[in-house]
Amino acid sequence: MSEQRHASLQIHGLHAHEAPTALKRGQILRRARLTALVAVLLLAAGAGWTLIDRHHQGQALAAVTERLAQVHVNVTQAQVNRQAMALILPGTLQGIVESPIYARATGYVVRWYKDIGASVAKGEVLAELDTPEIDQQLSQAIAARDQTAASVTLARSSKERWEALRRKDAVSQQELDERNSAFVQAQANLEAAQANVRRLQQQQAFKRITAPYAGTITRRNIDVGDLVDAGNAGSARALFMLAQTDTLKTNLYVPQANAQSVSVGQPVVIRQTELPGQTFEGKIARTAGAIDTATRTMQAVVHLPNADRRLMPGAYVEVELQASRSERLVVPANTLLFRAEGARVAIVDDNGKVRLQPVSIGRNFGRSFEIISGITRQDRIVVNPPDSLADGDVVTVATPPDKEGA
Repeated sequence: MSEQRHASLQIHGLHAHEAPTALKRGQILRRARLTALVAVLLLAAGAGWTLIDRHHQGQALAAVTERLAQVHVNVTQAQVNRQAMALILPGTLQGIVESPIYARATGYVVRWYKDIGASVAKGEVLAELDTPEIDQQLSQAIAARDQTAASVTLARSSKERWEALRRKDAVSQQELDERNSAFVQAQANLEAAQANVRRLQQQQAFKRITAPYAGTITRRNIDVGDLVDAGNAGSARALFMLAQTDTLKTNLYVPQANAQSVSVGQPVVIRQTELPGQTFEGKIARTAGAIDTATRTMQAVVHLPNADRRLMPGAYVEVELQASRSERLVVPANTLLFRAEGARVAIVDDNGKVRLQPVSIGRNFGRSFEIISGITRQDRIVVNPPDSLADGDVVTVATPPDKEGA
């Protein structure tokens, strides 16, 4: 269209110098629209990617949460205890015979002949006492006996004379009976006096303290000049302690759970800490055959030969007994749960469901426990069960059942 035509239409035409500027503005607008479109597309793509990524992260988080929510446990199975378990009990060695030697007469120690560690024979003198009171009593008793003997002689003569007179009918029978009775009484008094003399003579013989059997003096409690009392009551004390140490004994107190497995003649092994690496063999000599209601134990006596005197009376020892086989099930100690209701074990069934099973515990072997009742050999038992484990929980078994011995 010509400029005139534009002019007639009152349309101002573009000047030559304005045409390039208008062209540039159009390009800028097109580029801006294109940039805006690209930006919108990028934002939309970013938003879509974010949504997709969040979806995948949510699924992964759900999977991890589900995996972490599962409880993985190791399980084991109870084993039959076919080995005889050793029972170790404390004991104190004693001589096969141990006797405190008391005085049978009251007096003062004149001298003693045997000290601790001395070997003595039966009847050998250990000490001598001075007993002035008994000596005086014996003298008095002898005098009384002699006096009574004189009375018997007189009564006999009188009886014989009255018997002769009775034969002549010079006296009555009543008078003769009275003389016979006096003679019998005098004889009885003489026997009593003689018995009293013998008693005091025996007491006087106790001035010499002798050994009742052959053994070793393990204690001496007297010295010259000591006043000792007769008997073993009150303030009386033992003068000597005598023991036979060629054979020793020790008393054991076997718990009730093991009492049935202890029998007479059963061998035992004895150890003393001060003699490392050395063992001594003994035997059960006798048992009480009953349970003490106060301690729930049974007393047993062990005899131990000691001809070489390596072991000493009074020493603390450990006595090992081989208990009989119980054939009961044994589980590791780390499978037990101790709840307020009592001891429990966690058993896992084939579906992974947990059941807390009550059990009765027997002997404690340290790393394992004997189970009296509550489980079978086929049960899968959780090892180290968490305290939060409850009935009905579902767990995942991490390893197959342990086939090794418990």
